[in-house]
Amino acid sequence: MANQGRTPPSDAQVRVKALASLLAEKGMVQQETLDALVEQYETRIGPHRGAQVVARAWTDPAFREFLLRDGTAAIESMGFGGLTGAHMVVKENTPTVHNLVVCTLCSCYPWPTLGLPPTWYKSAPYRSRAVRDPRGLLREFGVELGEDVEIRVWDSTSDCRYLVLPMRPEGTEGLTVEELAALVTRDSMIGTAVLPPYRKATP
Repeated sequence: MANQGRTPPSDAQVRVKALASLLAEKGMVQQETLDALVEQYETRIGPHRGAQVVARAWTDPAFREFLLRDGTAAIESMGFGGLTGAHMVVKENTPTVHNLVVCTLCSCYPWPTLGLPPTWYKSAPYRSRAVRDPRGLLREFGVELGEDVEIRVWDSTSDCRYLVLPMRPEGTEGLTVEELAALVTRDSMIGTAVLPPYRKATP
């Protein structure tokens, strides 16, 4: 088989390439420009950027304060700014507050820090249930929160995008910033996941 031994493209990659082909075919943009944009979002922009922001906030109290006070400026200071992240607000999870991000009108999403949005983020069921039944929705994502934990839902718009600062996992005290960033997931920065305690792999 032709694709044997090769990793199949992700759903996001397929969608990006389909859109790029359509725009080029209709003459709406130069193919060279599209190629550069696709390459950027496929290989250089993604959740690993947001993970770096989170890991730095976990290890640098001054940056964490900066991030929570002015998410846009703090993220831009790391070189991760961009049009779709023009106004960023960062909400911090705590033992008593869990934050969840949604976009009820369309699918506004912080591309510069999280890359391409997952398909479910844009779906009508997610967008409606995040507002109507956030606790039940989180349960379907495998997140069980106690009744004493307040769930705050943040509705992104074209003018304001949200990013969740997840709680630092237990057992990570001796890890480097790079090792911490490797633990951060896209879903934890949307609020549909909670990072589990860290367990060092045994040889």
